[in-house]
Amino acid sequence: METKNPQTESATIDQLQKYAKDLAEVYQSEKEKRKALEASNKQLMKYADDMSKTILELKTVHQELQESYLDTIHRLVLAAEYKDEDTGDHIKRMSQYCALIAEKLGLPAKEVQNILYAAPMHDVGKIGIPDSILLKPGKLTDEECKIMKTHTVIGAKILANSKAEILKIAEQIAISHHEKWNGKGYPQGLSGDNIPLVGRIVGLADVFDALTSKRPYKSPYPVEVACDIIKKERGQHFDPDMVDIFLENIDEVLKIKAEVDEAIDVNLSNFTYSERDRLEG
Repeated sequence: METKNPQTESATIDQLQKYAKDLAEVYQSEKEKRKALEASNKQLMKYADDMSKTILELKTVHQELQESYLDTIHRLVLAAEYKDEDTGDHIKRMSQYCALIAEKLGLPAKEVQNILYAAPMHDVGKIGIPDSILLKPGKLTDEECKIMKTHTVIGAKILANSKAEILKIAEQIAISHHEKWNGKGYPQGLSGDNIPLVGRIVGLADVFDALTSKRPYKSPYPVEVACDIIKKERGQHFDPDMVDIFLENIDEVLKIKAEVDEAIDVNLSNFTYSERDRLEG
């Protein structure tokens, strides 16, 4: 029979007690860490929730500012052309035509949106044109034509030196939307790709809407007539590629027109391509 050594047993018991104590301390430490981790997780969840609320509030404020900004632009445009009762519908139609053309050209969504918002300011310079010329129900004299053409420069000056992206684009549009592909437009006589893309887009959309809308000096032209005129001006007044894209998507153009238009009685007895449509847009 083996004799137990009291000293050995005592050492073993002491060692086991030390292990037990160490395990208890480790357990307590891990328990405290777990509590701290749970508290941290709760705090992080609260931070995340607060952050989500803050982001939502910022988005709301940003949206309100954006709407206010666009409303101010719209009112500026109406102030420039408020005497023309058809201006509101013209702005809606031509800006949506512009956005459609820009989209079909493959421009990024942000650029399409900027053009949609900037296009209505193309004629803001008309605020500086006398009513006697702006609303004259007939052909303008040479001197009146010169004055009318200054609306491009006036508009660009009104919109100049802005830090806002939309207004920078609007400035480009104001100064260039009456330039022609063949270089015979105004005010700078630019030609081809030297004309800013936004100016070429707005120039085409604006003329189409001018042709198919009632003006103080004419009845609206039938769509077929307007399209025929645009075809003839391909490579002359308008960018050839843009004309092709526009006419290829004429069904969507007409859908926009139908959505905006009210019923209009079109006088088919007498329509010709008025030079004022080329001049004013």
